[in-house]
Amino acid sequence: MTDDHKADTVDPGTAEKDPADWTTGDEPMTGPQRSYLETLLQQAGEDAPDDLDKLNKSEASRRIDALQEKTGRGN
Repeated sequence: MTDDHKADTVDPGTAEKDPADWTTGDEPMTGPQRSYLETLLQQAGEDAPDDLDKLNKSEASRRIDALQEKTGRGN
């Protein structure tokens, strides 16, 4: 006998975590983050900030979220 019923629970491992709480948030942003930021900046009609090369993963994620909202992309 098998039970095909699945509980309606959220896997805590897939829940979105605040970038400020990331254990790797202080590491330099990744190549894909930089590329996506540049794309979003262009679509938003904004120039890349002078500190773009200095962003860490957490800061890049926050800027991506803000630009996604501004451009209507993403979630």
